[in-house]
Amino acid sequence: MDSILKHKVIWITGASSGIGRALAIELAKYNTRLVLSARNMELLEQTKQFCKLPPNDILIIPFDLKNTSNAITMAAQIINTFGSIDVLINNGGQSQRSKADETPLDFDRDLMEVNYFSAVALTKAVTPYMKRQKSGKIIVVSSIAGKFGFYLRSSYSAAKHALHGFFESYRLETEKLGISTLIVCPGKIKTNISLSALNNKGELHGVMDPSHINATSPEECAKQIINAVLNNKQEIFIGGKELILIKLKRFFPKLFNKIIRKQSPY
Repeated sequence: MDSILKHKVIWITGASSGIGRALAIELAKYNTRLVLSARNMELLEQTKQFCKLPPNDILIIPFDLKNTSNAITMAAQIINTFGSIDVLINNGGQSQRSKADETPLDFDRDLMEVNYFSAVALTKAVTPYMKRQKSGKIIVVSSIAGKFGFYLRSSYSAAKHALHGFFESYRLETEKLGISTLIVCPGKIKTNISLSALNNKGELHGVMDPSHINATSPEECAKQIINAVLNNKQEIFIGGKELILIKLKRFFPKLFNKIIRKQSPY
C-alpha cells in the first residue's frame, strides 16, 4: 500500500496487545518499518508474526514504562538499525481502579511514571533526530479521562491531563521544525486495560469492565488513528456514546455534572 507512511520508521509502545498491537498490524500494511516495545517479549514476538513484514523491517526493544532511564540509548539503537525515527507512538500505559484517598502515594507516582513521564522521556529522546531530519510525528494516546476526572481514576486521569498540557506545548514549540503532534483520546475500547488496571493494593483489577465488553474494537481504533495521521489531525476522539460527555462538559457543564455523577465506575 503506497502512502506517506511507506518505509517510515515507527516506534510503538504497548505493542504487545490492544491498541498497540492493532496499530502495528495495520501499519505493517503500509510497508512501514516497525519498532515494537512492551514488557512481554513473548507477546511482542507474537505481534511481530502478525505483522507479516520482512524480519529486517521489525525491531523489538522490550522495556518497562516504569523505567525509561535508557530512552536515549534505545533511540540510538533504532537510529543505528534503521537510520531514522519518523513516528513515535506513545501508546503504552496502565489504568486504575481505586479511590483517591485509598491509593498509596507510591502507586500514584508509578501511574504517573507509566502514563506520563515515559511518554515525555521517549519524546525527548527522539526529538533531536526529528529536528535533524526536519520531519517527524509524535502520537500520544491519551484518553477521554484526559478531559475530565472520573470515579476510581484519580491518578490515571491526572496523568492523562498532564499529557495534554505537555504535548500541546510541545506541538507549538516544534511544529515549525517539521515535527507534528497528534493527541488521541479514546473512550471505551475493547482491550485488556481494565483487566490490568491497578487497585489500591497494587494488584491487578483482573476483570473486564462491562462497559468495555461491547466497546469499539482496537482494530477500528487503530484505523482511525492512522486516518488521522494521513490527514494531519492534531487531536481526535475515538469511541461510542461516551464521547458526548466531552461536548457536554464544554458547552453544558451543569448537565455534565449531573450525568457524570450517575455513571458507573465500571
